[in-house]
Amino acid sequence: MRHVISALVTNEPGVLANVAGMFAARGFNIDSLVVGRTEDDELSRMTVVVEGDQNVIRQVQEQLAKLVPVARVRNLTQSAYVERDLALVKIDAPPEKRHEITELVNMFRGNVVDVGPESMSVEISGREEKVEAFVDLVGPYGIQEMARTGVIAIARGTQSDRLRKRYGRVEPDDQSKRVRSLDNASGESLPPS
Repeated sequence: MRHVISALVTNEPGVLANVAGMFAARGFNIDSLVVGRTEDDELSRMTVVVEGDQNVIRQVQEQLAKLVPVARVRNLTQSAYVERDLALVKIDAPPEKRHEITELVNMFRGNVVDVGPESMSVEISGREEKVEAFVDLVGPYGIQEMARTGVIAIARGTQSDRLRKRYGRVEPDDQSKRVRSLDNASGESLPPS
């Protein structure tokens, strides 16, 4: 089974190598590993996608938690979360094929970010499956080059206050809690994927 693990790590040199080394030493295969800054200058969020049964995932979480630069580890797959993958794809696009390719890009809510004499570069973001489906559809046109970010993920907003309490960022009686109104239009509740 596919699992998305989120780890908050200290923002210092060598942390990525330390974590990757731990995975390699224990024979865990990483499908995707992304590290980026967070709202806290002292922490980075590491998102790791791993395939395995519950025993393997438990071992991954325990081993990550033992590392000194790791502040917190969470298996997002066990709760509601949002994930995104971003791809930049340079496609063979002679002038007579550009309209077809642009239509595909629009259907996937992507953006054309560059046009050359015989190619187009497009940006597609969404769940990993969406990006894979787009790549499969434009493959017959010819893909010259592709770069992907890998999966980034975060817990859904309905859980964030509970998580901040757990991690000591919000007092239990804090009035800044997110209030969900049933009067909100459905478009305000969930952004498009």
